[in-house]
Amino acid sequence: MADTQKFLETVQTGYTFKGDSFKVGCAMLDGQVVQGADVFIPLRTMNRHGLIAGATGTGKTKTLQMLSEGLSDASIPVMLMDIKGDLSGIGAAGTVNDKITDRCQKLNIEYKPTAYPVDFLSLSNQKGARLRATVSEFGPVLLSKILGLNDTQGSIVSMIFKYCDDAQLPLLDLKDFVKVMQYISNEGKNELQKDYGNISTASIGTILRKVVELQQQGAEVFFGEKSFEVDDLMRVSDDGRGMISIVRVTDIQDKPKLFSTFMLQLLAELYATCPEEGDLDKPKLIMFIDEAHLIFQEASQVLLQQIETIVKLIRSKGIGIYFCTQNPMDVPASILAQLGLKVQHALRAFTAADRKVIKQTAENYPETTFYKTEDLITQMGIGEAMVTMLNEKGIPTPLVHCMMRPPQSRMDILTDAEIDTIVAKSKIVGKYNTVIDNRSAYEILTDKLSDAAKRDAAQQEQAQQDKEDKKTTSKEKGFFDNPTVKSMTRTAGNQIVRGLLGVLGLGGRGRSRKTLF
Repeated sequence: MADTQKFLETVQTGYTFKGDSFKVGCAMLDGQVVQGADVFIPLRTMNRHGLIAGATGTGKTKTLQMLSEGLSDASIPVMLMDIKGDLSGIGAAGTVNDKITDRCQKLNIEYKPTAYPVDFLSLSNQKGARLRATVSEFGPVLLSKILGLNDTQGSIVSMIFKYCDDAQLPLLDLKDFVKVMQYISNEGKNELQKDYGNISTASIGTILRKVVELQQQGAEVFFGEKSFEVDDLMRVSDDGRGMISIVRVTDIQDKPKLFSTFMLQLLAELYATCPEEGDLDKPKLIMFIDEAHLIFQEASQVLLQQIETIVKLIRSKGIGIYFCTQNPMDVPASILAQLGLKVQHALRAFTAADRKVIKQTAENYPETTFYKTEDLITQMGIGEAMVTMLNEKGIPTPLVHCMMRPPQSRMDILTDAEIDTIVAKSKIVGKYNTVIDNRSAYEILTDKLSDAAKRDAAQQEQAQQDKEDKKTTSKEKGFFDNPTVKSMTRTAGNQIVRGLLGVLGLGGRGRSRKTLF
């Protein structure tokens, strides 16, 4: 009993905050919920990022859904990366059943089935507003890192961007970039070398192959116009709740480079666009990245460093990033160290390697006298998790075994008809789904090469005509230079002259007769 009282005091002290907060569950001891040991999350520290981890079927997605609801109720916009396609249900009200009723009684909360304001976004042709960005917005540095280029190749990409800026060649999509590289390696090579220096044809070929690899992963649909404006991720619904933007990326699970390209560009755009905010009472935007291992899979060391840098700095913009993954070891240690909130659902120990991972995971959590962390990780039930976070002073809260509250929205997916209804009511779908194909580098260079080809053809035709005219003139000149032709010409000329003089009465024979008589 004394231990229970001490535990209750520890939880109440560790999870009571001055600012706004919302309840996520209740702490447990020896497998039982301790009444009054409520676990809250302070809004003030939600921009310190977080991790939601656990084996399949342990409740990660429902925790993510519940946290999104609490943030939306607090007028905080949320962005969800829906990899598996199971988060759409947040747009519809949940239904009560015996398990939910029993859990809510244990947690001493009221269950209110609620639908939340949702917008669907897509990187491809799925239903929802299209997410795009231009090549120019990526810039040479970020594009080089995405392509995994070395310093020499990266400098060529920078040269290409500078050339396009000076020549007023807009780089909107990948075909623009490819067209420029093809041009400067052939017809425009001398033009580029004159102003910017020599370029290696081999390096151009390598860059082109890297771009083709990115195109094969479907990046063509991402690059282009109209560029998505990050302000549309930070909207509040008409009833004052934060909009929940669900990015449906179920069709790019097998395209990790496209996924990491999108995420890095989005994070970079958010960082570049949003002003410094310092410590806010609540964050401006929270992003949940489900199946986060896709970001780090196949990522180069340079790309990982870029992500780490942005994660470190973006919280000062009032933006929090939460990674959701099965194994916390999927997240690089340098990024894991930046995550303030940790919600660890159960892990399964089937092999020696699994047990090693569990031991490493347990060492990442604060020490506690109430649990044996390494054992607890494998013993928790569905919808239960170990929780720790940073308090308002930046100090980790006590580690607790927590029964998580259930989501109030539907814990299942929406039907196609329900999705169609939400998309039809969206305020941003019309803004981004209108096809735009502005004149850019591809069209400009294509026209330039076409005009040059026409000029070359005209010049060749003129040269051929001049050659034929010269031959004709030469033949005519040779004909009149012939002695026989010259004699015939003189005779014919004399006869014509004499005939004219005769008509005028001035011919030679008439004049003689008139003189003599």
